[in-house]
Amino acid sequence: MPKPLSELRTAIDQVDRELLALLNRRAALANEVGELKRAEGSPVFRPEREAQVINGLQTANPGPLKDNNIAHIWREIMSACRALEAPQRVAFLGPSGTFSEQAALQFFGASIEKIPCVSIDEVFRATAAGTAEYGVVPVENSTEGVIARSLDLFLSTPLHIVGESSLLVRHNLLRKDNASLQGIEVVLAHPQALAQCQGWLGTHLPDAERRAVSSNAEGARLAATHPNWAGIASDRAATEFGLHIAAHAIQDDAFNRTRFAVICLPQTLAAPEASGKDCVSLIVSVPNRPGAVHDMLVPLKKHGVSMTRFESRPARSGQWEYFFYIDLQGHPAQPQVAAALKDLQALCAFYKVLGTYPVGE
Repeated sequence: MPKPLSELRTAIDQVDRELLALLNRRAALANEVGELKRAEGSPVFRPEREAQVINGLQTANPGPLKDNNIAHIWREIMSACRALEAPQRVAFLGPSGTFSEQAALQFFGASIEKIPCVSIDEVFRATAAGTAEYGVVPVENSTEGVIARSLDLFLSTPLHIVGESSLLVRHNLLRKDNASLQGIEVVLAHPQALAQCQGWLGTHLPDAERRAVSSNAEGARLAATHPNWAGIASDRAATEFGLHIAAHAIQDDAFNRTRFAVICLPQTLAAPEASGKDCVSLIVSVPNRPGAVHDMLVPLKKHGVSMTRFESRPARSGQWEYFFYIDLQGHPAQPQVAAALKDLQALCAFYKVLGTYPVGE
C-alpha cells in the first residue's frame, strides 16, 4: 500500500531540514576556502573548478533528477556560497529581461550584482574599466551566425574569455493590452531577433514595420508604451514589463541557440586550468599569399587537434586582408595542443589567444 500523503510530507520536511543543515555546512567550508584564497590572493571564482564539480556530480547522479537539473541546482548553491564573500559584478546587454541577462544567470547563478548595459560596446567598456568584474556578450547564433560586433571588439580590448554559456533561445511576440495579433503596426527587437523570426513575421504580420532596437528587452520596454506596438523577447521580459504573450516561440528555427562568452581582465581571472572539457579561442591572420590559409591548418592536423569554429572578418586595412577567429578543442596544458599552437603561431602575421576556458553547457 502507498504511504499516506501526510506521512510523505513529513518525510519531505525531514529531508529538507537535512538538506538545509548540509547546505549551511557546505557554505561554512566555502567560507574557509575563501579565507585561504584571500590570504593567497587567489580569485574567488574558478570556472574550471565549478565545471569539474558539476561534471562529477552528473557522472555520479543515479536519478531520478536529470543531469541538467543537477547543473542548475549546484550552480545556484555555488553562487550563493560565493556571494557570502562578495557577489560578482556582472555586466550584460540590458535592460533586465534580455537573453544576455539569462545567460549571465545561467553561468554565474542568481547571487550576483547585475550591471545592465545599453550596448555590447558598453559591456566591454564596463568590464575593461573594472566597473564590472565580468561581462557576458553574445558571440554566435545557430541561425544567423557570428555576432560581428562582439568579435570586432575582442581585437581592441585587453579582455579575454574565461567561460561560455549556450542558451536555447525562444522568441515570443509581446504586446501591451491583449494577446492577439490584431492591430500590430510595429514589431521592435534586436536585429538578430528580427532576422531569426523573419519567416514567421512575413507570414503572420507581413504589413507590420520591423524596427531594430538595441536589445530585445528594450523592444519589450517600448512595446509597453504603445498599444499597437509589439516586441520580440523572452517570457522573462514579458513578466518584467507586464506584457501579454501574443505568440509563443516565433523563431524560424525550433532549435535556435545563442552562444555567449564570459569575459574579464586577465588580472581579475587568469586563464582557467584544464577542466577536462575545454576550448581555446584565437584570432589570427596570415600573409596574403597562395596557400597561406591551408598552411595555417596543417599544424592542427599534424598534432591531432580538432577545430570547432573558423570565421573570417575583414581587417579593415583596405587591402582585402582578413582576421580568422578559430576555436580549438582542448587546453594548452595538453602537449598536443601546446605543440599545435606553437607551430600555428610561427606561421601567423598576427596571433592573439582570446581565451582558454571550459566548454559551456
